[in-house]
Amino acid sequence: MALIGRFNSLQVVKHTDFGLYLDGGPDGEILLPNRYVPKGEPTDIGDWLNVFVYLDSDDRVIATTLKPKVQVGGFASLKVAEINRVGLFLDWGLPKDLLLPHSEEKRPLQVGDYCVVHVYLDKRTRRITATARLDRYLDKTPPRYAVGQAVDLLVVEATDMGFKAIINGQHWGLIHKNEAFKFLRSGMQEKGFIRELRDDGKISLSLQPVGEKAAESLAEQILRQLRDNHGALPLSDKSSPEEITRRFNVSKGNFKKAIGGLYKQGLIRILEDRIELP
Repeated sequence: MALIGRFNSLQVVKHTDFGLYLDGGPDGEILLPNRYVPKGEPTDIGDWLNVFVYLDSDDRVIATTLKPKVQVGGFASLKVAEINRVGLFLDWGLPKDLLLPHSEEKRPLQVGDYCVVHVYLDKRTRRITATARLDRYLDKTPPRYAVGQAVDLLVVEATDMGFKAIINGQHWGLIHKNEAFKFLRSGMQEKGFIRELRDDGKISLSLQPVGEKAAESLAEQILRQLRDNHGALPLSDKSSPEEITRRFNVSKGNFKKAIGGLYKQGLIRILEDRIELP
């Protein structure tokens, strides 16, 4: 059975002048138009192709080898391409834009704006649909994370406390302001780390490794770069946060802790404008 709004591996059952027909199970044969037939891949009857299945402008089930920016069940930041009385239409990488009904808007949007949405299959119409009301699709399962665990983050919005982000497409988390040591905006995808699992169920996030192992790792990076740069780096505890982030992708506070530890061990010297090996 072909899953609408997802990638499927489907078998070629018929050749025509205008494309291939694939076995869609209960949906019958699904057309893969000629313009999407992959060149250089086996396409004989009986061969299998990896295709994305969706509804075309006439609501017919159709296949494509184009890759949309998001599948059903996923979250993504998409650009508003058009607005009319039906809703907003989002560019998700396919010829037919993705519908965000007005009832599923969270804030007023204009053409050109970006919006983080969840994509679902409307049970009544079978149409692939977007919603900006994300809460109902998150935190449905108990979080099974460990402090220090690396996770994938999708930044959603700025708040008074920091930035809300979606963790691994499943849970809400918060990057506190003091952890946002680099520029962030809605729609950015970042690698992050679990900083704290709170008793109230909320999750605090970090953009840099946490714990003792993280400090050891940063110290090792600093020593390696010193050795690779003839024993000196043009950074010190007086350097700007931006300079430190550009080179090591960490906050100034963590950098100062790391070089302080190396200094106490006698492994580096800290000068006004640089650090260097003894």
